[in-house]
Amino acid sequence: MQSFQEQDYTKRFDLSLWRKLIKVAKPYHKNLIAVVLFMAVSAIIDVIMPNMNAYAIDVFIANHSTAGLVGFVVAYALLTAVQVATIFGFLRQCGIVETGTCYLIRKLGFQKLQELPFSYYDRMPVGYLMSRLTNDTQRLADTIGWSLVDLCWGAVYLVACAVRMLTINWRLGLIVMLVLPPLAVISWKFQKAILAAYRQVRKNNSQITAGFNEGINGAKTTKTLVREELNIQEFETVSASMRSASIRAATLSNLFLPIVVSLGSLATAYALWQGGNSVIGGTHVFGVAMTVGTLTMFINYTVSFFQPVRDIARIFAELQSAQAAAERVISLLETEPDIVDSPEVVAQYGDNFHPKTENWPKLIGDIDFEDVTFRYKEGEKVLEHFNLHIQHGQTIALVGETGSGKSTIVNLVCRFYEPTEGKILIDGADYRTRSQLWLQSNLGYVLQSPHLFSGTVADNIRYGRPDATDEEVAEAARMVGAEPFIRNMKDGYQADVGEGGNRLSTGQKQLISFARAILTNPSIFVLDEATSSVDTETEQLIQHAIQKVLAGRTSFIIAHRLSTIRSADRILVIQNGKITEDGTHQQLIAKQGYYYQLYTNQFQEEQGLEILDEAMAKA
Repeated sequence: MQSFQEQDYTKRFDLSLWRKLIKVAKPYHKNLIAVVLFMAVSAIIDVIMPNMNAYAIDVFIANHSTAGLVGFVVAYALLTAVQVATIFGFLRQCGIVETGTCYLIRKLGFQKLQELPFSYYDRMPVGYLMSRLTNDTQRLADTIGWSLVDLCWGAVYLVACAVRMLTINWRLGLIVMLVLPPLAVISWKFQKAILAAYRQVRKNNSQITAGFNEGINGAKTTKTLVREELNIQEFETVSASMRSASIRAATLSNLFLPIVVSLGSLATAYALWQGGNSVIGGTHVFGVAMTVGTLTMFINYTVSFFQPVRDIARIFAELQSAQAAAERVISLLETEPDIVDSPEVVAQYGDNFHPKTENWPKLIGDIDFEDVTFRYKEGEKVLEHFNLHIQHGQTIALVGETGSGKSTIVNLVCRFYEPTEGKILIDGADYRTRSQLWLQSNLGYVLQSPHLFSGTVADNIRYGRPDATDEEVAEAARMVGAEPFIRNMKDGYQADVGEGGNRLSTGQKQLISFARAILTNPSIFVLDEATSSVDTETEQLIQHAIQKVLAGRTSFIIAHRLSTIRSADRILVIQNGKITEDGTHQQLIAKQGYYYQLYTNQFQEEQGLEILDEAMAKA
């Protein structure tokens, strides 16, 4: 299970947060206006209905008369029909707002993920992000589409009932409404506890989503290391925490509602007692005579008055859960990328979604590190006062122990990170004066563990160039030696690779990944342990392709197998963030330094393995 610790939130009710969420629903303002209109009409009808009931009791029932009854029934039926149509319109518009808001939040969230740099994904678990774009987003959409609207309707109806009760008997109405102050105090007391419980629920939900993600993606590792029981125990710990928080949140929410119902029932009983005595004894209630119809109407308003109070209490509890979700979604939407193009750069070269390619200069490939110091957000310096000049077209191999700084150098070149101090020049210009998209559009990157996307072989090869023709796709595959195995597949280039390329071998995925990088025709090429996890035959195919593909391009090779970098123009030995050796393979062998020792040791190991293989073959 991931040990990532997400941000804790402590605010009780964050009005600014809700303003931001309402702004998200702005494209649906017409639907929201329609909701308000339907809500107003429905509230007015709800207020009129008890008056009509009182009229029927006093005029028709009390007098045992049917004069005018037909007209009354027709009017009542028409009013009911309008109410039904209003409720239908209300529900339909609320549904549109809910689904539309959910769509917009997810769209904005996914767009933000496209904008965020490589460094963000280094520290954020997949489960954390998945939870925000699914569960938390749906929770917010439900709240904006229904809960906030219900809250507004409840407030309007509450005021309408209060006004009508005061016009019937203002003294009795005030006594009934005396329960509101204690309800407000109780609400305030419950708010902090309920919100804290729901925050814990949302936090645990992220951890559970992360657990699902790790469990599924790491199923093979789990099986081979026999981790099933330990994984279940870790998952049960998180699940138990969520269960406890959920029970606490539900208990607090459900305890609040009976309190509201009890106070409302006491107020209704008091009104019924006073009004009943007036009707039976023919007396006045606070100076006002009560008929059966008037008493029935007042009791209806009293009951109706506490219905929105109960609804508001319920919505109040839901809003605590929604705020816990909102805090997490807004934190994602408002995440500022570590790497941002300046306004001047955006004005000249565009951004990731609106590139001004006509202004882009041609990338040649000269690269300079000038007094570069770099440290990750949490950690010691990896590079300090680092200097390096690379001529365009050179193939640079980086050699060194794990953690020596090889990948950091490449990540800085690709602008996945930026120097803490100093600067990096590309073709003589600080690359911060160019757009990120300009650089990364000229970049080909092949990883040790290639990632393929669901779809066909052709789809994956043209992933970086959707407009590439079938001929260009096939040419890229031929250049890396991938075409023979593709042609042997049942559907060839239209064969489905499966999720993550699970229908292909590691070597086949690597060849497709290599073809994908070549198709973009990059000026800078990066091979990060690209052949370390493939078989010897596939490695030979890739090595043969590398000689042709890297010609004329500035390229970086990080390799564990030193036999694959012998033809590099320069081999840099990196130790503790510094270049300790620099030269061709022959030059470094002649120096008999660290590279020489590393190469000879590896050569002896490979020779030993070959002898062992031959012996086993003869046996």
